[in-house]
Amino acid sequence: MSDYYVYVYIDPRNNEEFYYGKGKNSRKDAHLDDTSDSPKTNQISDIKREGLNPIIRVIARGLSGEEALLVEKTLLWKLGKWTTNISKGSFSNRFRPQNTMHKELPGFDYRNGIYYYNVGEGPHRNWNDYYKYGFISAGQGSRWREAMLGFYPSDIVVAYLKRRGFVGIGRIQTKAKMIREVIIQGKPLLSLPLKCEHMDENCDNPIRSEYVCKIKWLRKLKREDAKWKSNANLYTTQLVRASLEGQPTTLNFLQRAFRINVNNLI
Repeated sequence: MSDYYVYVYIDPRNNEEFYYGKGKNSRKDAHLDDTSDSPKTNQISDIKREGLNPIIRVIARGLSGEEALLVEKTLLWKLGKWTTNISKGSFSNRFRPQNTMHKELPGFDYRNGIYYYNVGEGPHRNWNDYYKYGFISAGQGSRWREAMLGFYPSDIVVAYLKRRGFVGIGRIQTKAKMIREVIIQGKPLLSLPLKCEHMDENCDNPIRSEYVCKIKWLRKLKREDAKWKSNANLYTTQLVRASLEGQPTTLNFLQRAFRINVNNLI
């Protein structure tokens, strides 16, 4: 075999795969004479003591070196902790970590972004509370709940306060939860002395409850210090959440006003 191939070692006692590798020519047979102390050689020795030999099979052939590495890593990832391979294989940083199927991961299930967030002050929201306790919220209906559920940990949020301007830039810390489930400073959020007195309205209703994301403010301003420039084509919207990735004018303004490289935060 002049091209690269990927092979597997199978234990004939239970037909379970225990080692994957790549190589050329007779590489697949070289492990049979390996005398090093490793999980792979120990299992081969155990098989031989039973009067048997491991089953060796080529899985993919006619590959370039890079293709072989990728196929090998795919198989290693699939077998997970049961493989005797010591090395995790090439391309490891491009594969989802093992045992993470139960949660969403950045770069795999979503891509972090830079978002405009409309504070939308009113009976259920107040910038003073967000500023003091490190959170943002929206709710009282499915449309606003869904907007909050669209934020992911590590998203960058730029907070806008109507008739004032931009008042903060922060990094999302948690997925949105119903307000009654949120703990801040070791206490239920609703037990804190909030400026907004009606955040608990509909707190037991999963559709109409206020939904909260914790946030780490990288820059935050009092409302009277909000950053704004009239007639500068800065982006605003009545939506709770909107992407700023297609708004270079606004991003450039924010970088100057807050003295922070917004693009490098992702």
